[in-house]
Amino acid sequence: MLDPLNYTMRTVDRYHSHWRRIRSFMGLYGITSYSRKVEELFIAEELGGRNWEGLSHDHQLTLRSLIALTEFTEKGYITVSPKIVKPKSAITLDGPIGNILLSFLEYRRIEARLKPASIDKHRKYLAKFLDYCNSRHITTITDIDFAFILHFLSERQSIGGRKRGGVVSTLRFLFKYAFEQKLLAIDYSVNIPSYKSVSQPQLPSTYTETEIVQLLASISRSSAVGRRNYAMILMAVRLGFRASDIARLKFENLHWSTSTIAIKQYKTGQDLVVPLLPDIGNAIIDYLKYGRVESVEPYVFLKERPPYSPMLNGNIVSDTVLAAFAKSGIDIKGRKSGSHSLRHSLVSRMLEESTMLPVITEVLGHASSESTRYYLRIDFTAMKQCTLDVPFIPIDFYEQEGGVFYDSAI
Repeated sequence: MLDPLNYTMRTVDRYHSHWRRIRSFMGLYGITSYSRKVEELFIAEELGGRNWEGLSHDHQLTLRSLIALTEFTEKGYITVSPKIVKPKSAITLDGPIGNILLSFLEYRRIEARLKPASIDKHRKYLAKFLDYCNSRHITTITDIDFAFILHFLSERQSIGGRKRGGVVSTLRFLFKYAFEQKLLAIDYSVNIPSYKSVSQPQLPSTYTETEIVQLLASISRSSAVGRRNYAMILMAVRLGFRASDIARLKFENLHWSTSTIAIKQYKTGQDLVVPLLPDIGNAIIDYLKYGRVESVEPYVFLKERPPYSPMLNGNIVSDTVLAAFAKSGIDIKGRKSGSHSLRHSLVSRMLEESTMLPVITEVLGHASSESTRYYLRIDFTAMKQCTLDVPFIPIDFYEQEGGVFYDSAI
């Protein structure tokens, strides 16, 4: 029932990826069969509720895949469209100020050659400003002063990131336009404070050496899939390989004579040569001899089901790591447990061993050490060495006449 709904193969593959995440989630909770209750539990635990506005694009796709899976489970077919289109309410700008805002938008469209998407963002921010004016009974632009603009911005302190920057930028353009068109005698735009959004990435999730040993020990190598999964996860643990590079590993990348692995990284296109460590080599050989089906495919790791095709993307590797963590008994609460966490954990162990930054850069395959500096935030041992002692302050400092604390000390 997919073709009538215009599902592309790319969307189907992404749905499969999300469904594997749900399978790992079910394994974590010991759930053996899917139902609507699983959907509700996953939404509550992983998506924080069913609020479309608060979900990222990836999480919205996860939610759509859940709805489709639940419908298929209950009805045996799917009617859910691959895209859920949320109706947009029309934004109206009316009244004397609204007419000026419309003229401003037309001016920006012509003079700045803005695309419709940019005009729509301006319109959305201006609508908020117009609502604020109406709520304060401001009906003409000459009634607006700089204090009014600052009050409007201060009441939107909770808005962060690009949205707040967009509001500030739109108002600066608006009031510069109003001054140039002689609608206002003062150019308020020059005094509207600039806003720069500085996003700080979250600390990478890492696991201790003991936890990594526990993870590897939990992987059963008695089956073909287990041998494959162990070899793939070991490459992430010991070499810090990305999931995409593990999935695309070819026989031509394995140089047994020199005990090296040479690849062109899928994400960056940078060449990377690392040692073919004995435990990794043995794990790959074990998989090739006793796990991998006979195939002419040039890729080392193949899917576990017929027609045993290559993975070609890192989703299966990532899902394999997620499932392994779920079965390992390791407490992952508050930490991500995908393949990238193993890469982060390798860096953490290298930092604990005081490995030089250029060496870590080379192991990770970064183009420069600037990218590697991101990981320095997890080197808590080194950061503790940078702490400064708080200087002793005598009690009479707070009691000295004329000091900041003098009145409160009396």
